[in-house]
Amino acid sequence: MDASKNKVELIGHYGGDRAHAMSAWTSTTRAREATDEDVARVIQQMADNGHGTPFEKSMLHFFVTSDIASHIHLLKHRIGVSINTESARYRELSDNYYIPEDWPIEERIRLDDLLRHVYREYHSCMKRLVQKGLSKKRAKETARFYLPYANQVKQDVSFNFRSFLHFYNLRADKHAQREIAFIAEEMLRLIEETGAFDMSLRAHGLHSTQADG
Repeated sequence: MDASKNKVELIGHYGGDRAHAMSAWTSTTRAREATDEDVARVIQQMADNGHGTPFEKSMLHFFVTSDIASHIHLLKHRIGVSINTESARYRELSDNYYIPEDWPIEERIRLDDLLRHVYREYHSCMKRLVQKGLSKKRAKETARFYLPYANQVKQDVSFNFRSFLHFYNLRADKHAQREIAFIAEEMLRLIEETGAFDMSLRAHGLHSTQADG
């Protein structure tokens, strides 16, 4: 089977623990001589007291490849979140699709066979529509109706740190769908790798389970 896994890449980030602390100290001069212990202390105080606005001063920028269901989950997060997605209106998509890894092998093979057929129809439909007189743009934007939920799309996703906390706490929950939970956990793992947000993550009780495995 040619099915692809969902993927997350951290493109870049701005800010971090000290940026959060400096925002909290806007009315003071303390930031200039603050120690790491000072930063950790004020970050913990903010987390404990629900003071969230200083955590909006950092940005996290990801490139995500996911199935349509996970894409929809991401789109539900709108405050402090920006998402751009590749569009099948403007380009002919490649045959990238997702098959649940926890399915029995016979079900995975059956879905793989169906998806291969669907993608053949998608590409051939586009050609047929152009031959029948539709513009290439109209052919592309309507041939995509052949594409299933398993189709993977590429997404440019950014959060401020506070919005990421909200996303993670909802989507990494034990009741969340497995696919979006993987994306949330992978994002957290990548954030941890930067080392820039250790105090802020710890203050909110976050630690990637994927980093342990």
